[in-house]
Amino acid sequence: MSTLELRYVWEWPVRLTHWINVISIVVLAVTGFYIGNPFVAVPDVNAYVMGWMRFLHFIFGYLFAISVVVRIIWMIFGNKYARFKAFAPWASVEGWKNMLGTFGYYTFVKRKPPFCVGHNALAVVAYSGIFVLFIIQILSGFALYGQFAPGSFWDNTLGSLLVVFGSQGLRLTHHLIMWLLIAFAIQHIYSGWMMAIKEKNGTMGSIFSGYKFIDTEDES
Repeated sequence: MSTLELRYVWEWPVRLTHWINVISIVVLAVTGFYIGNPFVAVPDVNAYVMGWMRFLHFIFGYLFAISVVVRIIWMIFGNKYARFKAFAPWASVEGWKNMLGTFGYYTFVKRKPPFCVGHNALAVVAYSGIFVLFIIQILSGFALYGQFAPGSFWDNTLGSLLVVFGSQGLRLTHHLIMWLLIAFAIQHIYSGWMMAIKEKNGTMGSIFSGYKFIDTEDES
């Protein structure tokens, strides 16, 4: 007999950093796009629109960086659904079976995805790649920031990136990653919504409450 259990999966640091990242990426994308290609016409040069856009970009850049660092730290101290081990399904035979099974479900080869409580095995591989993009975005952003503040902490720490990759190379990388993150966000919402409908386990609501409905029969 099937029994549903309400289980606490996503701890508050996971949920908090998730939503800080969401808000930060939206603000950074809008302000960053404006900085690169101003799309607001102002009647007065004293309107300071570019100044406010840059200010918001810097503030949310710091907030985003702190959030990513906190989430990485929580991969050490969090529960089993948040730790580094959960992001390495490729390190075990069971993990590979889950990845292939999930891929089969996404490509309509299998009728049912492998059972999982936290993220599915294929998703965490994608999230690992997204964290790499986060780090590249943060480093390239602060390197470009340091370019306009010679002698500052960021100039002294990351200025060598400008020497190696060049200013335009870093700008292009920063810009392309923005679009990759936007594309990922669209896919992330779609797949999360799809799994919530298919599995009926409260996937979408869990990022607010932290709780998911777990079928203990499937778990066993």
